[in-house]
This record gives sequence, structure tokens and C-alpha cells, in this order.
Amino acid sequence: MVKPSRRREMAQRAVNEKAISIRLACLIFSISETCYRYQAKLSHQNAEIADWLIRLTHSHRNWGFGLCYLYLRNVKGFRWNHKRVYRIYRELELNLRIKPRKRLVREKPQPLAVPDAMNVCWSMDFMHDQLSDGRNYRLLNIIDDFNREGLGIEVDLSLPAERVIRTLDQIIEWRGKPSSIRCDNGPEYISGKLGAC
Repeated sequence: MVKPSRRREMAQRAVNEKAISIRLACLIFSISETCYRYQAKLSHQNAEIADWLIRLTHSHRNWGFGLCYLYLRNVKGFRWNHKRVYRIYRELELNLRIKPRKRLVREKPQPLAVPDAMNVCWSMDFMHDQLSDGRNYRLLNIIDDFNREGLGIEVDLSLPAERVIRTLDQIIEWRGKPSSIRCDNGPEYISGKLGAC
């Protein structure tokens, strides 16, 4: 979608280069004659706002628009309108800054213990994918760590803790209880219902 300011420029170019009337140019580019004749009032304050925003975002890298505006308004005492400050903030493309993700640093990961028999240790984890209609579905995979045998795969649009418990009960009934089960800290695994089993 073309902005009105861009359509105004195209209409002015059509009037100058193609020698058509202003009314016809406005009709062609879907703008009003008021918009066509509008002259932006340039202000030295816009440059001052931009300078303040750049300084603030460089010195406080985790500040977004809200904190910058509150600092300018409440600490520095400027009476600039928030819409005006935000427009300049966007023109400077400060709203496109990406906040880096915090990563957990582990000194040395613990080596995984290799079981020496079946039913000593199982691993379970979730996978997910998307159907052609856009709906997401999940898969619960359970394997025996000794021989990498797939003990069960549960597939559904939603797999709450109750389904995890039911699947584990079915596999334990068929295969026997393992000494330990290895899993991550997913919400289905850390629920009280699963911990009570």
C-alpha cells in the first residue's frame, strides 16, 4: 500500500511532467486537493528529538520507545507530543533493533550415562510440525536408551500431562518399569500430576 505522501509526490510529478490538471491528478492517485497542496513544516526540534533518541538508545541499549519518551518527558522536561517522538523514532528505524537472547552458559556438560541393559533408562521428548491447514500438532517420542528402540509415539494436536501419564502407563504395562526416565523441563513433564506418578 502506497503512503499518501508518496501518492502526493506522484501526483505532483504527473502535473509537472504530463501537464494534467491538479484535480485529475488527485483523482488518479486517490488523494484530496488539500493533501496535494500540503507543505510540511520543517522544525529544528525534529533534529533535536532525533539527536536525543540516538544518544539515549546508544547509551541505554535495552531501552525501547517507552523508556526513552518517559526520560525525555519526565527527567529532561521536554513537552514534545508522544506521537511526534514516536514518528521520529520509527523514521530512525530504532524500533527494528533486535534484543539479543540471553543464553545459559554451562561450564562442562555432564556426559550422558550409557545404560548397560534394557529398561534401565528411557528418554522422552516432544517434536512438533504443522498441517497443511496451518494447525500445529505434537508428537511424544519415548525410546529405550540402551538399544534406541522406539517404545511409543503419541500424536495429537494437544498432549497435556494426562496423555503423557496414560502413554507411559501403557508402555510400562507392556514393557516393565525403567529405573529412570530422561527428559527436559517441558511444561508437561514438570506438572504435579506427572510428579505424583
